[in-house]
Amino acid sequence: MATYALQIAGLVLGGVGMVGTVAVTVMPQWRVSAFIGSNIVVFENLWEGLWMSCMRHANIRMQCKIYDSLLALSPDLQAARGLMCAASVLGFLAFMTAVLGMKCTRCTGDDDKVKGHILLTAGVIFIITGLVVLIPVSWVANSIIRDFYNPIVDIAQKRELGEALYIGWTTALVLMVGGALFCCASCCHEKSSSYRYSIPSHRTTHKSYHTEKKSPSVYSKKTWRRFSDIWRTLT
Repeated sequence: MATYALQIAGLVLGGVGMVGTVAVTVMPQWRVSAFIGSNIVVFENLWEGLWMSCMRHANIRMQCKIYDSLLALSPDLQAARGLMCAASVLGFLAFMTAVLGMKCTRCTGDDDKVKGHILLTAGVIFIITGLVVLIPVSWVANSIIRDFYNPIVDIAQKRELGEALYIGWTTALVLMVGGALFCCASCCHEKSSSYRYSIPSHRTTHKSYHTEKKSPSVYSKKTWRRFSDIWRTLT
């Protein structure tokens, strides 16, 4: 029962992490405009993401523009785009692997040992996915903070941490916790399968063997005594 609860909890966290990974990849709020300095323009807000930049004006519909070229992006955003796409694929692969290793899944058979290995593989992939999400999110955040406190950078080019970064950190944590739960479930599978054994009845067999072996010998001794008594009587 505890193993099944770990599987359900890990699958739920893994599914949430997979959806969060895709959401962070698509969201444009990686970098947002910083309202600092003497000229504070509050009627427009600039968002910069991995795929597009959006400008939101006051009382006007938000306008977004897809980047014309990948080379026009900064190195941190270029690496973040590739890593987040890889994390999305890994998250989907880990989720499907976890579904195959669930206790209620019948397509992989009823062997607990095989399902334990499948769950362990899913857990490792979830943990790797969490690390892959954590790297670009932390890299972009470090670049934003470094430029924010750099006096050489113009005030108009300074940015703040967007909502996508906070969701990315949460998603990475959820993915790693889900992977750890699947690893624990795999260990519980191996322990339960190792304790499942039948007690051999070698003692009973041994006793019965000696009993069967002893009874003919006793019977032969009695027969020999009777035969010797008859022979003495006749002689």
